[in-house]
Amino acid sequence: MADITWKNLNELASFKKLENVSPVSLKKVLGSENGPSRVSKFNIKMGGGLTYNYAAKAVSDESLAVLADLAKEAQLVEKYEELYNGEIINTGEKRLVLHQLTRGQLGKDVIVDGVNKRDFYIEQQKKIADFAQKVHSGKIVNEKGEKYTTVCQIGIGGSDLGPRAMYLALENWAKAHNTFKMEAHFISNVDPDDAVSVLNSIDVSKTIFILVSKSGTTLETLTNESFVKDCLKNAGLEIGKHMIAVTSETSPLAKNPDYMAAFFMDDFIGGRYSSTSAVGGAVLSLAFGPDVFAAFLNGAAEEDKIDSQADIFKNPALMDALIGFYERNVMGLPSTAILPYSQALSRFPAHLQQLDMESNGKSVNRFGKAVDYVTGPVIFGEPGTNGQHSFYQLLHQGTNIIPLQFIAFKENQTGKDVVIQDSTSQKKLCANVTAQIVAFALGKDDENPNKFFAGERPSSLIYGKSLTPESLGALLAHYENKVMFQGFIWNVNSFDQEGVQLGKTLAKAVLSGKMEKTLQAYADLLI
Repeated sequence: MADITWKNLNELASFKKLENVSPVSLKKVLGSENGPSRVSKFNIKMGGGLTYNYAAKAVSDESLAVLADLAKEAQLVEKYEELYNGEIINTGEKRLVLHQLTRGQLGKDVIVDGVNKRDFYIEQQKKIADFAQKVHSGKIVNEKGEKYTTVCQIGIGGSDLGPRAMYLALENWAKAHNTFKMEAHFISNVDPDDAVSVLNSIDVSKTIFILVSKSGTTLETLTNESFVKDCLKNAGLEIGKHMIAVTSETSPLAKNPDYMAAFFMDDFIGGRYSSTSAVGGAVLSLAFGPDVFAAFLNGAAEEDKIDSQADIFKNPALMDALIGFYERNVMGLPSTAILPYSQALSRFPAHLQQLDMESNGKSVNRFGKAVDYVTGPVIFGEPGTNGQHSFYQLLHQGTNIIPLQFIAFKENQTGKDVVIQDSTSQKKLCANVTAQIVAFALGKDDENPNKFFAGERPSSLIYGKSLTPESLGALLAHYENKVMFQGFIWNVNSFDQEGVQLGKTLAKAVLSGKMEKTLQAYADLLI
């Protein structure tokens, strides 16, 4: 392998060349007689039976050729290979980045302090599977000898957003395929109303609470832990019969007698990248069974392998990353909307918001030097068709052009539907997706300015037959890898999050009473 060099974006010759390549007119390329062939041609196969379509993106053969050159010049695939082979990619914290290793082995064995990390992650998965099976079979029961019916995860940030989104994505699928084992709930916000609302809605005597904290010191999570423990005590229940931990081996939670089991993660798995580790594994295996979680991991592993290919026309995450970079840094578009036309993915945009904005919301490069180009976009989104009756007005006719990423499936998860006005609900849903893509791209002429649509609003589409554990795993890995590639392009460290820390530090100062005057003035308004 060639030596890896880390350069700022504006040092790349291909970037300077790209600035002289104009975006195509979507009206011309999709509105002409060649439009159908473009839709058929601009597809890349993903894992889990999914396909990435970028026909409605403002790229031409010329710009794609330059993007391919940029991928080579920036050594994007080689840097990915460095990452999964165990190089220290997280320069800010001087750590390896191994979330891909939680679901498969891409390159050579990664050994840290004499421990094979792939074997370590497999061991934790097996421990979780064994625990879940004992809970489901009734070998592990509560103090009254009753089976547990509910699992509740206590965590914040990546310990909540990803696992919650994945649970909701598979809940209906699991019920339809008779693999639904336990109902799952989540407590994340330090706002006591969050914990009270959840605890009032469940039978705590038949609930297993999962406390997720890598360090065992996360303030919000430990506060909610105390809330739950008080609830258990007040109900006359044994804490040790109702709590398990997902933490690091060196955490104070690892050998705490209040927990009937502990499953381990490590510093090489960032919170927002942890859904395929024990952080997602414990709650998903308890809720749906370990076989469903294993299928989810297989889908992610398949996508990881696809995304290791050097050819951008065979690598969906790399193509998605390059086009997103082109929109951000050449077209000057500041945000991206994620629009899943699947109610199961209702919280998926929220997870991607953290994944993308926490990873690439940086203004210094990997070496701590300020960059003089824009980096990560603002990410937002809601499921269709709800979003159509909310913020699509601005997307269609607002002054900012916002790139769009649609996610859609030909079939729903439950197999249940109704025919109204000669079509099913699912067909109506898919009709809305296709209509929106074309409407955004081509617009509509009208003499009435209020009814005029300029078009030229770029979008991509990820589609498949249905949302399954395998396709969900592939979808998750696609976005994780897209964010990684874009971080490489911008030469930022996508795997630390110092921007999360300052507010925490100041909050501790407020609570301690030792604060400077302006902070005190604001504290006086609320405390």
